[in-house]
Amino acid sequence: MSSSIFYRSQTGNPSNWLGFFAMCIGMFMAILDIQIVVTSLPAISSALNIPASSMSWVQTAYLVAEIVAIPLTGYLTRALSMRGLFLFAISTFTFASIACGLAPSLEPLMVARVFQGFAGGCLIPLVFSAVFLLFPADRQSVPTTIAGGLAVLAPTLGPTVGGYITQTFSWHWLFMINVLPGIIALTIAAVNLRRDQVQRGLLKQLDGLSILVMIMGLASFQIAMKQGAKEGWQTFSVVLLLVVAALSLPIFVFRSTKRAYPLVRLKLMRSRNFATASVISFVFGIGLFSTVYLMSVFLGIVRHHSPLEIGLVMLVTGIAQLIVAPLVVSLELRFDARILTLVGLVCFGSGLAISAFETSNADFREMILPQILRGVGIMFCLIPPTRLALGSLPDESIPDGSALFNLMRNLGGSVGIALVDTVIWQRSPKLAEITAAKLMAGDTATANAIGLPFPLPPAGSIKLDGPEIEMVKPYIETYALTAAINEAWLLLAVLTFAAIIILPLAQSTRSKVIEARNP
Repeated sequence: MSSSIFYRSQTGNPSNWLGFFAMCIGMFMAILDIQIVVTSLPAISSALNIPASSMSWVQTAYLVAEIVAIPLTGYLTRALSMRGLFLFAISTFTFASIACGLAPSLEPLMVARVFQGFAGGCLIPLVFSAVFLLFPADRQSVPTTIAGGLAVLAPTLGPTVGGYITQTFSWHWLFMINVLPGIIALTIAAVNLRRDQVQRGLLKQLDGLSILVMIMGLASFQIAMKQGAKEGWQTFSVVLLLVVAALSLPIFVFRSTKRAYPLVRLKLMRSRNFATASVISFVFGIGLFSTVYLMSVFLGIVRHHSPLEIGLVMLVTGIAQLIVAPLVVSLELRFDARILTLVGLVCFGSGLAISAFETSNADFREMILPQILRGVGIMFCLIPPTRLALGSLPDESIPDGSALFNLMRNLGGSVGIALVDTVIWQRSPKLAEITAAKLMAGDTATANAIGLPFPLPPAGSIKLDGPEIEMVKPYIETYALTAAINEAWLLLAVLTFAAIIILPLAQSTRSKVIEARNP
């Protein structure tokens, strides 16, 4: 064993595989829980008499705790070991899920969601650390693909599972569904995960100020992203949150680069490959999380589908991911990660761009091709960049690297949803005004575009306050919302294609691939 508290396994023995399988269960349930709950918030709100204005805090409490936990995972892994932290996290997640299911009102539910979110935030980067610590270099492609596939499959399946539970069982099962998988994962991991050296002394050296400013910065940023798109970016509360984040995070960065035992090893960003992959992870997070959100908005509001129906439409992306996964495994040890990442960005960006030309009548058939392209692109945008980021790091830096890498993707998701929310809800009223003006001018092309089911009255006969405008108002609003959603799709496509520019900054991984295949 090396002097490091972590060592890279030289054999993919059965215990490592069983332990890794248990960790994947925990990660999958943590990610799935986010989409299950967000799909079914109205059912929870109705059952617990939660006001509509407070309903979203059930989800926000989880997401804020999660985004705070992710960067702490590296430090906690060094202090408690990978096995110790996973057992703590999966136990907390399971018990918090029970507490959520038994909550009688909003307040105890939010407290339980904070614990659940913090534990879930630890479970995600732990799995990606395990890939590089439990398996030798020439056997990492399969576990990387499994971890990556499950990480992006869970958000796709979430609406389907959430819709089914809501329609078939009570809201309690949105949380109780985590209990049995949690117990199974805990049992398997306790028996099979290896016992690494722990450094509990690190817990006594925790930098309290760094923790405080990190929590203030990340929590303020996360809440600002949520509130800004709805309330406006110039409202006092949103500006205050952004100011807190802008003041707190630089202090955190300064202390993290100066202390002997930093909370987060930000110096990893000095690695060209890690920094490049992290930026790609951020941009990919923008598209990944926003895609699920945009499809849910379009299919729910424009097409009037139920949560279960939305989930079934979105299964195409998940199926594409599963089909392409073996191909990614095959190519991972044969080609440079930069080339595979380029393929992923092109496919993912093309799928986003095609969706930017949908009409309000688009449904399952029209969404097949863009979903397939995005499903293929997702696997290539997640797995090769993960190797690019973590594959060349020393063993003792992998937990911190995994935490930072995953944090960038989640921060991208927060920014992405805020961006598309802003585009949708600020652009759709303006597009509606433009459309109404064209109709009042007698523009038959616009009337045909919005699907007006009756002949357009002569120019000048439709008044903004007249009965005629009320007749066509639903068509105008649907058309404007669809157009705004298309603009959001296009924005995501442009950002994804723009990420290609930074790929040449990374160094080739070809030599490392050859070494892995021919040790």
